Amino acid sequence: MNFASDNTAGAHPDVIAALGAANAGHMPSYGADLLSDGVQTRIREIFEAPEARVYLVATGTAANALSCALLTQPWGAIFCHRNAHIEEDECGAPEFYTNGSKLVLVDGADAKMDPTALERTISHTGRGGIHNVQRGMVSITNATEAGAVYTPAEVSALSDIARRFHLPVHMDGARFANALVAAGCTPAEMTWKAGVDVLSFGGTKNGCMGVEAVVIFDPKHAWEFELRRKRGGHLFSKHRFLAAQMQAYLADDLWLDLARHANDMAAKLSTGIQAIPGAKLVHPTQANAVFAAFPRGAHKRAQGAGAYYYLWPFDQSLEGDESVQLAARLVCSWATTPEEIDEFLSHLR
Repeated sequence: MNFASDNTAGAHPDVIAALGAANAGHMPSYGADLLSDGVQTRIREIFEAPEARVYLVATGTAANALSCALLTQPWGAIFCHRNAHIEEDECGAPEFYTNGSKLVLVDGADAKMDPTALERTISHTGRGGIHNVQRGMVSITNATEAGAVYTPAEVSALSDIARRFHLPVHMDGARFANALVAAGCTPAEMTWKAGVDVLSFGGTKNGCMGVEAVVIFDPKHAWEFELRRKRGGHLFSKHRFLAAQMQAYLADDLWLDLARHANDMAAKLSTGIQAIPGAKLVHPTQANAVFAAFPRGAHKRAQGAGAYYYLWPFDQSLEGDESVQLAARLVCSWATTPEEIDEFLSHLR
């Protein structure tokens, strides 16, 4: 009963098999191998973007931070939700890789930026001329840190605001597949057709061992990204092991099947929690994460039986009145089983 994170699940067997196959013989290094070429071709097909450039890195933090560095200047503002992953969970990496850009935080329910709030915040930025941080870029996390999903129309609304201020748009898609299957749209509709310039396309949280793709829809940025990736220490010499993972991930739409399963498991868990007296959702369940509150006594029973998940926020205590509700984050993955969920719900009841 592990709902701590989709990061805690192992890699899918197809990915492990692909790594084993890539280990045979010799291949050119630093991305000059045929596997890497094939991955770029496949991602271009999936996103209906024949001119896009695709670069693989090993972590989501690297994908996001290098993307931000590509799209803004050290004196630029990165507009994002105050609960965006780049704000809360990357130890200042975007600021480090951009050489000092400032994250300017925007409000909105369920960790989704409110368009009115974004426009107001951008308008307010740089009003003092040279004395202020300047307008730089917009970053959208999809799915959000609260498990919500931006639809293509919502992405377009934010991108339209960015365009009015001549700002580029980045999407943090660590859980892009989960957002995509939830929204029921195509990858192109969720990204460049909605105004996204650069996508951090996640694989690690959805069945890969450790690979993310930075998809740059305008090739004019490609050379600069290549330089930044190398200078930042994220160009793998044995690049084929990144490419092999991504190749297996994309084959026969495995990436969508894994995300769909994770979302389905989250929906089952969410429905079961809502049926328990004294339990409620804190955020709507739209992708593969469930944010719910239930009595302290239920938490103690579940955790005592071996359930692993995070209280949300972390500073809550299991000690005290057992009728008091405590909130939790429970994340389902490609490896979550219906049996795990049934067992967990039985302990809560």
